[in-house]
Amino acid sequence: MAKKVVLSCEKCGSRNYSLPASKDSATARMELKKYCSHCNEHTLHKQTR
Repeated sequence: MAKKVVLSCEKCGSRNYSLPASKDSATARMELKKYCSHCNEHTLHKQTR
């Protein structure tokens, strides 16, 4: 089974994205600017554990 990385919105805390984990994701947390449907805007999403 493939490992997944879950991203949560920094503004509202909604966990609305899951991506397949890469080999280098084990060392640092991923941060991406993604669209949050709850906030209705593009916000910073950080990896949760």
